[in-house]
Amino acid sequence: MPAPEIYEKLTPIFHELFDDPDLVLGPALNAKDVDGWDSLNHIRLVLQVQQAFGVKFSALEVSRLKNVGEFVQLIEAKL
Repeated sequence: MPAPEIYEKLTPIFHELFDDPDLVLGPALNAKDVDGWDSLNHIRLVLQVQQAFGVKFSALEVSRLKNVGEFVQLIEAKL
């Protein structure tokens, strides 16, 4: 699945989880940029993404992520 399709599928997950329908996903977006993106919501995000894409991430993979762009690359690699 190409990156634009991953972003398209991720967007509603972010909108719902962070209760922000105006949130625009981009490669540089990170937790500091999103209100409510704390450690608990990070875990929720990872779980929802795993379910939506049918993939599994290791704790090490998740801990290395710095932004949405790296998350998209990781999803791409798992598909």
